[in-house]
Amino acid sequence: MRSIVSPVIPLALSLLAAPPAAGQNEAPITAIRASRLIDGTGIAPVADAVVVVRGERIEAVGPAASVTIPAGARVIDLPGYTLLPGLVDCHVHITGMPGDGGDTAELKETDAHKAIYGVVNARTTLEAGFTTVRDVGAGSYATVALREQIDKGLVPGPRLLVATRGLGITGGHGDINGWSPELDLPGTTEIADGVEELRKAVRRQVKFGADFIKVVASGGVLSSGDAPSAVQYTFEELKTVVDEAAHSGRKVAAHAHGAASIVDAARAGVASIEHGSLVDDAGVRAMKEHGTYMVPTLYTLDFIVDEGAAHGVPEYGVAKARAMRRAQRENLRRAWQAGVKFAYGTDAAVFPHGRNGRDFDILVRQLGVPPLEAIRMATASAADLLGLADRVGTLKANLLADLVAVEGDPLDDIRRLERVAFVMKGGQVVKAPAAAVTGTPTSRPAPDGLAGAR
Repeated sequence: MRSIVSPVIPLALSLLAAPPAAGQNEAPITAIRASRLIDGTGIAPVADAVVVVRGERIEAVGPAASVTIPAGARVIDLPGYTLLPGLVDCHVHITGMPGDGGDTAELKETDAHKAIYGVVNARTTLEAGFTTVRDVGAGSYATVALREQIDKGLVPGPRLLVATRGLGITGGHGDINGWSPELDLPGTTEIADGVEELRKAVRRQVKFGADFIKVVASGGVLSSGDAPSAVQYTFEELKTVVDEAAHSGRKVAAHAHGAASIVDAARAGVASIEHGSLVDDAGVRAMKEHGTYMVPTLYTLDFIVDEGAAHGVPEYGVAKARAMRRAQRENLRRAWQAGVKFAYGTDAAVFPHGRNGRDFDILVRQLGVPPLEAIRMATASAADLLGLADRVGTLKANLLADLVAVEGDPLDDIRRLERVAFVMKGGQVVKAPAAAVTGTPTSRPAPDGLAGAR
């Protein structure tokens, strides 16, 4: 197997930019060839594969023997590599940084800090191979501005869906607790109690740019004064959030570690349960009955336990993470085995952005998820949850040309997805191995000795 281990060329990769196919006004054509391709649907990999990209969309994909590369196309050869769809992370905080969960930072920093962090983190996330992400709460509207500037091409980053501020109860996981009652503190979410406050808060967040609504249904790990199992919104309140969001075509994501809150949120009609650490049999039944996705965030507990103190996480946060980690893995393994739908999500910001690929190894090694299914969680399944299956998540003709590549076969070692070497977003090369072979169709090297599909 030929190995290419080289420094990476970031962004603005002029060498690999595809020239116009026939005229200045026509969309450029690029063909990417690799030793194998995993298309995100869960089917077996394709050996000696080609993806033809015209402009921002995929034109053709399949075995090299069945795909014709148009004359004049720029060819990118990645022998020894595996092509996959651009990865999707359904749970990030793109404007956040590792630390204490926001309590202290909220007292010292402004939305300008969040915007700057977001610009840095967006590029890091994209170069890690995640071409679409869902931001599940920033405590501000900075993510709306970031989303707009990414869409305009001013800031490099993944496609971004944002929840803006999120919703939490007074004194709950989304509030700032443990300080003097004489201080008027902002909360790490928008604080709303009761159905009327929630109804107005949902409308306000939609007004100012929310793509979906995030609600904090239970206690959390990095908040003081509450337990992860604590119920923080009633069923009636959760149903109000879901119904009001639906009026404007928005889905709802529910932060819920606690078993009772998972049941209430699923029954209320949320699209996804975030974390789900203490899910029990009743929660599994409710999620399956209502088609609710589970978005596990696995590596984040490992990071808090192993590195949290060095990054400013208070002892109560480390203690809660340590106490819950084993139960989380057991409960989520049982939920997956029982048939609950899973979509990939990480909680990046609790740990440094760019480590988003580390959850794959935990899914495979500790939850028993087959590697091909773990990849599907971060591609087709994640795109389905986000309502983007007609745009991203699989390598099919007419979808957006979001592709990544890793050296070797990730089905043999899922941790290869932590080291993405090639990234294309919307037909534009963002990152590639320095030793990538480029040229015309006639300059193609041998297919690396790979004879057939796995």
